[in-house]
Amino acid sequence: MTNSTGTTTTAAGVLAGRREWTALGVLMLPLLLVSMDVSVLYFAVPAISADLEPSGTQQLWIFDIYAFVLAGLLMTMGSLGDRIGRRKLLLIGAAAFGVASLVAAYANSAETLIAARAVLGIGGATLMPSTMALIRTMFTDPGQRAKAIGMWSGVMTAGIALGSVMSGVLVQYFWWGSVFLVNLPAMALLLVLGPFLLPESRDPNPGRFDWLSVPLSMAAVLPVIYGLKEIPSEGWNVRYVVSITAGLLFAALFVHRQRTAASPMIDPALFRGRGFAPSVVLNLVASFAMLGSAFFTTQYLQSVLDKSALEAALWALLPSVPIGMAAPMATALVQKGVDRAYVVTAGFAIGAAGYALLAFADTDSLVLVLIACGVLASGIVMVISQITDLAMSSAPVERAGSASSLMETGAEFGGALGMAVLGSIGTAIYRHDIPASAPAAAHETLGGALAVAGQLPGRAGDALATAAREAFTSGMQGAAIAGTVLLAGAAVLAVRALRGIQVADK
Repeated sequence: MTNSTGTTTTAAGVLAGRREWTALGVLMLPLLLVSMDVSVLYFAVPAISADLEPSGTQQLWIFDIYAFVLAGLLMTMGSLGDRIGRRKLLLIGAAAFGVASLVAAYANSAETLIAARAVLGIGGATLMPSTMALIRTMFTDPGQRAKAIGMWSGVMTAGIALGSVMSGVLVQYFWWGSVFLVNLPAMALLLVLGPFLLPESRDPNPGRFDWLSVPLSMAAVLPVIYGLKEIPSEGWNVRYVVSITAGLLFAALFVHRQRTAASPMIDPALFRGRGFAPSVVLNLVASFAMLGSAFFTTQYLQSVLDKSALEAALWALLPSVPIGMAAPMATALVQKGVDRAYVVTAGFAIGAAGYALLAFADTDSLVLVLIACGVLASGIVMVISQITDLAMSSAPVERAGSASSLMETGAEFGGALGMAVLGSIGTAIYRHDIPASAPAAAHETLGGALAVAGQLPGRAGDALATAAREAFTSGMQGAAIAGTVLLAGAAVLAVRALRGIQVADK
């Protein structure tokens, strides 16, 4: 039976109709922009530096503050949405995101831009778990929910890739502030249509909000993320090791608090469901693989193949083509009766094949690297779409915000860990392979080596640049081998941990 809104009622339950699918389209726009903001400053930083003249430290904060605040507040905002209402929190976050985008676009000082980027991170932390929690609420049919989550996963992945390209185009034809102004129409559309299209949902019995868990969660997340982000470029400095250790200690306190508090921010019961805990772990591994490879491939395109930043970003779009088919294909296989464990395992195996291809790249392998990136990303998107669906289906609907925030926090950890571990492997190989006679700056990074090579006369400069590019490529090959082994192990873990788990609506 179909009613006037296009919603169909069957013996199995309620199927989403036109209203819900239209609402999903509205949700995808802010989600796309939030994910784009992770990478939207890649090409805008030089123009910002010329205009605002930030110090070196301020420039780092302009770039990093968004991701730090986002990661630090995801769990808090997920829990808050469960209590006050996910739609309400989403609309508050959209308004904050829009205002902060406007302030950032017209910032006249580095301090103002840093503050605006911090507020953007707060807004992003409200939007990401709220969108997933609302999808969990709107799509009660398991098959439809799987399709919606597959779309969510694809948009998230595409946003990170599109962010850098859009920033390059906008900065080239307009001014750096335009990379923030593009957020305004989508947020305005969400604020206008959200109250009419999106249902309100919350935990009917949330208990008191655990304020002590807020600083504990931030103290657990931020030092670890900070340390892991710095290690690839700076090495295992004592400062970063201490930062990670401190974060892990606070993480232990946070877990203890959740297990003993009367109304915890994150209900430990979430992990009692058979599918949820493995999904969090496998999501972390998938993010590890995705961002760990990006650490090398972005530098490879620009510094090894000598592409301009915009050229490199445009080439990097090509692997996105097969990504768009990966999640729907995975969802179709599961709906046809293939055990989700085997689909996730296949995704990890495909990702491992992508890393294996990357291990064969040399200093002139544009096509091979692009194919490897496409294969790797397609496999990982298959994994993410399926384990996200499993995690959200395993969680009670009243805990949807908390469940989503845990998945996304795990993804932040995984991405930072991937860059740290694989970046460290690649850096160690690079420093081993670079000629001992090379200047000290050349032993640190490929960028440093190319800068020094540009100052040397004739053949000496060319020889150093060639040696540095070969050393970096060797490092990428070593990291790719490690990534292959990791994803092969994840494939085995997935089939053992997920086999036989069925999605049951709650």
